[in-house]
Amino acid sequence: MLVLKTIDELRQQITDWRNSRLEIACVLTMGNLHSGHLSLVDKAKQVSDKIVVTIFVNPTQFVRGEDFESYPRTLDTDMEKLQALDVDLLFCPDVSEIYPSGGESQICVEVPSHLENIYCGKSRPGHFTGVATVVTKLFNIVQPDIAVFGEKDYQQLLVIKQLVKDLCFPVEIISMPTVREANGLAMSSRNTYLDEQETVIAATIHDVLEKIAAEIRSGSDNYKKLVQQGKKTLTRAGLKTDYLDVADAETLGEPGDGDLVVLVAAVIGKARLIDNVTIRR
Repeated sequence: MLVLKTIDELRQQITDWRNSRLEIACVLTMGNLHSGHLSLVDKAKQVSDKIVVTIFVNPTQFVRGEDFESYPRTLDTDMEKLQALDVDLLFCPDVSEIYPSGGESQICVEVPSHLENIYCGKSRPGHFTGVATVVTKLFNIVQPDIAVFGEKDYQQLLVIKQLVKDLCFPVEIISMPTVREANGLAMSSRNTYLDEQETVIAATIHDVLEKIAAEIRSGSDNYKKLVQQGKKTLTRAGLKTDYLDVADAETLGEPGDGDLVVLVAAVIGKARLIDNVTIRR
C-alpha cells in the first residue's frame, strides 16, 4: 500500500493509473476506522481497479466547542486495517496541505439552506459548508470515478449527492447500509467516547427508530405523535435528544407519499450520536 501525504505525489500516481486506463474508487474518512468504514472499502474493491482511502480530520467541519482536538486519531492501527484489505493508496495529508492559506481565508462551498439549516446543519452551523468544501477539494485531488459513502450520515450523503450534481463532478456516488454493533448501535468513531453503561443506553437510539418505522410501515401517519413518544423514550433512557423527525427520504422536506427517513441525533456523555432508518414505499 502506498502511503502519501502530499497532493503532488498523489496526483502523479493518479496520472499513472489514468494513463493505464484504470478505474479509481475512493473512500473518504477521518480515520479511527471501524467495520463500517471497512465495508465501504470492500465495496470499493468490488467496483474499481484501484482504491484510494483518505484519512483527514477536517477542521472546517467542526464547530466551535466541538471535539476537533480530541477526535480519536489512530493512524498506525488504521494503516494495518487498510493493508489487510489490500488498499492501493492511503492519502493522509496534514492540515496545511489541504488548507495552505488557513481554513478561514479560502473560498468555501456553500450548501443550500434546505440542507444546511436543518437537523445536523442547524445544530452545527457551518458544518456542512466544511464538509462540502473538503469533499470538493478531495474529489479534485483524487479525481475518482466512484466514491463510496455510508448511509449513517444521511444528511451528509444528500449534501454530497447534490454537490456532485450541481458542481458537475464526473463521480458516481455509491451508498452503503449502516453497519451496527450487536446491540443495534450504529458504528461510529465517536462510540469510543462511550463507557460500558453508556453503550447499553445508546442502543435505545436504534430501538426508537425501528419502533417508529414499524408503526409507519403498519399504516400510521401520525408522525408528530410517533416522534413525541420516541423523544420520551430517549429521555427516560438517559439520552438528550438533539432532533428526532420523519422526513422525505429524497429531500428531507415534509413527509409525503414517497420514501421516508426517520432521523435522530442524541447526546450521551461526551458523544453526540446520529442514526437513521429509511422506509421504502
